[in-house]
Amino acid sequence: MANKYGTEQDPYTYNDTGVLINKLNIHDEVLLDEAETQFNTLAAMGIEFSAPPYDFAYFCQLHKWLFDDLFEWAGKCRTIDISKDETRFCHVNRLQLEAERLFAQLESEHYLVGLPFEMLVERLAQYYCDINVLHPFREGNGRTQRILFEHIVINCGYNINFSGVTAEQWLEANIQGYYCNYAPMQTLFLRCVSLPK
Repeated sequence: MANKYGTEQDPYTYNDTGVLINKLNIHDEVLLDEAETQFNTLAAMGIEFSAPPYDFAYFCQLHKWLFDDLFEWAGKCRTIDISKDETRFCHVNRLQLEAERLFAQLESEHYLVGLPFEMLVERLAQYYCDINVLHPFREGNGRTQRILFEHIVINCGYNINFSGVTAEQWLEANIQGYYCNYAPMQTLFLRCVSLPK
């Protein structure tokens, strides 16, 4: 039975269930989703803003903070290839290399500090979509990414609020970004990012 990421027998799931193996031994997908939401909400509230560097190791640490109560593999790169519908994420054998390259590029741009607002939004959109294509973790990529980008935006001197964007809008913008059409994601960041009041 293929799961939502297109893998047949997934070593991350209980046999023939599609439910991720977890520290609470929950075998029901709905119950696990509820537990994830509750644990993530509490964990996210405990993550304080951190100044750079925003490297791949930091991204993995954010994931560990968010998911360590639920999954043994929290903060570790996936060991299998995954896809979602027509979107194939970074091949597992290229994952570390591509992640290091992308985060090194972000560092070379000084984590986007000092860019004019329009250019900041353009770069945020491209990095968000490109990191999404990495999808380095078996689960929890989007939640981890949003916290990383909150830190990047705050470090640039702006506020960010994702609450006005629906999951469907983020999904569609990421799908477009997969094909290097960053305009939909730019539109979302224009709505989410603002100067401090």
